[in-house]
Amino acid sequence: MTKFDLSMRGPSRRGMLAAGLAMPAVLSLPRGAQAQATMTLGHNAAAGNPRWIAADKFSELLKARTNGRLAVRVAGAEQLGNEQSLLTSLRTGAVDMTVNSQGSTSALLPELAALGLPFLFANSAAAFKVLEGPIGAEFDQRFAKIGMVPLGWWDNGIRHITNSKRPIVKPADLKGLKIRTPPDPMTIDIFQALGAGTEQISFGELYVALQQGVVDGQENPLVNIASSKLFEVNRFISLSAHKWECSPFLMSQITWMRLSPADREVVKATAKEAGELQRKLFLDAEIKFAAEFRANAKLQVNEADMAAFREASAKVYDAWKTKPFGDFVDRLAKAARG
Repeated sequence: MTKFDLSMRGPSRRGMLAAGLAMPAVLSLPRGAQAQATMTLGHNAAAGNPRWIAADKFSELLKARTNGRLAVRVAGAEQLGNEQSLLTSLRTGAVDMTVNSQGSTSALLPELAALGLPFLFANSAAAFKVLEGPIGAEFDQRFAKIGMVPLGWWDNGIRHITNSKRPIVKPADLKGLKIRTPPDPMTIDIFQALGAGTEQISFGELYVALQQGVVDGQENPLVNIASSKLFEVNRFISLSAHKWECSPFLMSQITWMRLSPADREVVKATAKEAGELQRKLFLDAEIKFAAEFRANAKLQVNEADMAAFREASAKVYDAWKTKPFGDFVDRLAKAARG
């Protein structure tokens, strides 16, 4: 039977503190229950976000299905560090699982950023259809080469622009604005093509950066804008739908290899169910927040000129086809077109 001794692997307590990582809390189990494998799942989403809810559901279901033998301690809102540190910890086995943004993950797997090619997917359903086919299987192999095992593809939605200055209708309206992007080369390329200045800031620091005017605006799905209350400091919400992103649910290959084949199947099945919940919650929330934002008199919501945005960002495709993985970009684009 599998038994993990978390005290014997990963960085020391002093090392984690020096790296700015929060120390895991002690997992509390009902009296009589003994967790033979206690794993950690870190993410950056705020409480109430579909990612937060689904991660907790994954932990709950896995514990129930294994009678407490496999337990997962979930730490959201960057409690175990930002996305970059979580991904580093995943590769070393110091963190067992993480579900974070496509942008940060692409720093380790650059071709993942190609999922965010401008206007590649009209909606999340179209994206998941591609990811659940040969392209997804190819990603499994690519992740394996960097020590990660994909457990599922969660939704991080169609993305829109917010800012504190003015409505964004045409790309020219972005001129002179500094837009926060994740550390994602695709998003940076898109906004530079649109004429905006860009700056990379951790999501956990974004609200304060907007509040203090370090940046004028940012781009995110409506769910993230709502759950992190970014609308409080950016009253202009422009529905640009310029790209789609996923949140890959990843497990450390080190942890995966310690699981028995039977436990791997339980983890995969449980992750699939949690992922289905996250996707549904995300879609429902997008509809809900779109209506709430439009009804909020303190906000100004507008439709962006998507044709103008498509035209201005078209050169991003050409640039990405020259990457070392340009053939993969071509296959992805063809799969997206159906």
